[in-house]
Formats: sequence, C-alpha cells, structure tokens
Amino acid sequence: MDKILVVDDDQSILKVLKMRLEAKGYQVLTKSNAEDALKTAKSDTFDLALVDLKLQGKNGIELMEDLQKINPLMPIIILTAFGTVKTAVEAMKKGAQSYLTKPYADDELLLQIRNCLEKSRLLKEVRRLKDMVIEKFGNENIVAKSEKMKEVLEQVTLAAETDSIVFISGESGTGKELIAKHLHVASSRREGPFVPVNCAAIPDTLIESELFGYERGAFTGASRKRRGLFTQANGGTVFLDEISEMSSQMQAKLLRVIEEGMFQPLGGEKTVKADCRMIAASNKNLEEEVKSGRFRDDLFYRINVIRIALPPLRERKEDIPVLAKHFLGKCSAEMKKEIIGFSPPALQKLMWHSWPGNVRELRNTIERAVAMTRQNVITEELILHAQDNGEEGFKSLKEARMDFERSYLVKLVELTEGNVSQAAKLAGKYRADLYELLRKHHIDPEDFRNK
Repeated sequence: MDKILVVDDDQSILKVLKMRLEAKGYQVLTKSNAEDALKTAKSDTFDLALVDLKLQGKNGIELMEDLQKINPLMPIIILTAFGTVKTAVEAMKKGAQSYLTKPYADDELLLQIRNCLEKSRLLKEVRRLKDMVIEKFGNENIVAKSEKMKEVLEQVTLAAETDSIVFISGESGTGKELIAKHLHVASSRREGPFVPVNCAAIPDTLIESELFGYERGAFTGASRKRRGLFTQANGGTVFLDEISEMSSQMQAKLLRVIEEGMFQPLGGEKTVKADCRMIAASNKNLEEEVKSGRFRDDLFYRINVIRIALPPLRERKEDIPVLAKHFLGKCSAEMKKEIIGFSPPALQKLMWHSWPGNVRELRNTIERAVAMTRQNVITEELILHAQDNGEEGFKSLKEARMDFERSYLVKLVELTEGNVSQAAKLAGKYRADLYELLRKHHIDPEDFRNK
C-alpha cells in the first residue's frame, strides 16, 4: 500500500484529501505545518507527498526542498491556489514532480498521483539494477531516458523473477550484453557467475568443446580435462550472443541440452547437469532465419520464451544527449582531459545522425572527439568527421513534425543563448509553454548559455 504525506494548513482540506485518498486504497498521514511534516518525514518513509504552496512560516517550495534532502526519490506534488506561471515553473525547476491548481477535480488529482508513483517506482527499480550491475561488473551501466528503454527495463524486472530462457533481439551495438548482465544481477542467480559466449567468434569446429568441455584424450591435443562454459556458468547465467551463427549441427545439440537439462563433455561417458539460466541474443531477424532454413524452428521456439527487443538508437533519440554526456565524462576521465560539454551545433549533429552502429558507434564517436580536441568543448567538426550522415528514409508526418519542432527549439535557444524569456518572445509563446516543449524534447537551456 502506497503511503502519502499530505501537508496543508487548512484542516478541512486535509480531512477531505485523507478521506478521498484512503477510499482509493492509499495510506495517508496529514500534517498542518512544515515543522511537523519534516519530523514525520525523518521518522517514517513515504512514497509521495502532497504539499500546499502557502503554509504558515515556511512556504511549500521550501518545505519541498527540505523533504527532498530527507528522501531524494520521493515525488512531490505542489498544491496551489495561486496558479501563476511563475510559481508553477519555480516549483518544477526546483524538483516538484507536478503541480495542481485549486480547485482541482478528483480525477485529475488521482491521475497525477498514479503517474508520479509509477515514475517513482520505475526510477527506484532502474537505480537498484544500476547499483547491482556496478557492484558486480564495475562502472558499466545503462544510461536511458526514453520511454522505450524504460519499457525494456520493466521487462527485465519481470523476466528476472523467473528462470525461463530469455531471447534479446536488437541491432549490433544496442547493448544486448549489458541488458543480459542487468537481467542476471536482478535474478535469483545473481551470486552465481555470468558467462558471456560470442558464438560468432568461436570456430564451428571448436564451439562444442568450448561450451561443453572435454575429457583428456578426447581429441588430438587434449592433454588434460577442461571444463566447458556451461559448467563454468553453474549456478549462474550463460549468455549466448549471436546464437544465429551456430551451425545446424550445433543448434541440434543445444536444443537437446535445453530439453533435457543435461550435456555430455567431448570424450566423456557421463552426462552433466546444466544448472544455469540461458539468455540468447542475435542481431538478425530469427523469424526470417527460420523461414530461410538457416535456423532451426524448434530451437527458436525454445529460446523465444521471453523476448526483449532493444530499440535502435535512432528510435530513442532523447537518449542521445544523456548517453553523449555519460561517454564524454568517462572518456575525459580516462584521457585526463577537462572537457565541459558539447557546442550546440555538435549536439545537434549528434541528434540528427541515424547511428547505424547504435550506442557502440556513439561511444566510439565521443571517444574519438575527446582524443582529437584541443579545447574544453567538443565542437561540430569533431563529430562524425568525414562521415556521410545520409538520408534516414521517408518519415511519417508525426516524425517529421517532431524533428522540425526539436530543430526549431534547438535553433531558438541557441540564438538566444539559453535565455528562455527572450526565446518565448521570439516564438510567440508563454514561458511556461516553452518550458513544457523544452522538457518534451529534453533540451536544457543551460547547455546553450555562455559558460
């Protein structure tokens, strides 16, 4: 049951809110002043707070900032009868998840609460997964802001609760192994090993001995017994990347392992139990591979139990700025360079590229730019140097409108050097409306201001 803290100096409003929210299944605690609210927040944990803007002594925004120091992940909705653009923008800029202007409809309040709680749950889960991956695999982690990648992480969370086989599909460079690692550390097998296998990198004549191991004397040169990768993954997870590159003969042997849960090392007489979870991945369309006869349909049906499809970077462009910033920080630290960011034209060039190599290509592009720059800002000429961006194909009207709108906003804030008031005047929009558009396209005016 979600727990909500409600702070308002009007006792009648507190009673009404408590009654309505408890009727919807929430656990509600009410306070009429900031001091009592802070004491309660320090001694108890809440999933969300509703805070009135006008309180005696300390206003709602000040209280919100104090509550965020106690629980940074708790979403806060500001309630105000003074619904001016200025107060709304100030509240959002300082960390409010949302705001409501009195009088508000019950349906609107409940919708805002549901949305904020859902976002908070997802944020906590993403942070939990990141923390586990960092602990087990170092600083490698998923950087994502788009709704598509949030959906992927939700699927990972659900898949981690089972021991079923997972198939991860996606183009080269989309991060299939990283998702597999997240899935492993979120599962009950997290204490066991994670064993990645690149099926495309192992010669067909060696893959069986690599996967299942062999006994001494099994073949010429087998001078000692060797444990296979399935044995090494005992109690953990084996990740079969580019499974589509296996030969038909090896596919048949893998199918038998999946069906029987056992395998036999080369030259051995005893079977060995395969006590590991299997995650498979491919950058090819396995349905098409099955139709063409290059991949066994019975194996495809066995590995395609839970499917996680990774979107290409060109379909989640809102992730590009945060990924670029993340890679810039890592590469700058590795090369011991102090680089503060990207010039607006450079950032725009990153946004407009189609990224056929996806996240891997973006990472390599940033690494090259960091290596070649002599300034503390990555400029346009260092991005995708000597590459032809090409055409992305004919876009839908919705995609074309979104691209134009984002391009217009980037040029607008670039022209005004991040001055939102001036940009709003040029665009003929209210500042609040322009802020909403900038948030929609994940454009931070601060990135365009002179440092």
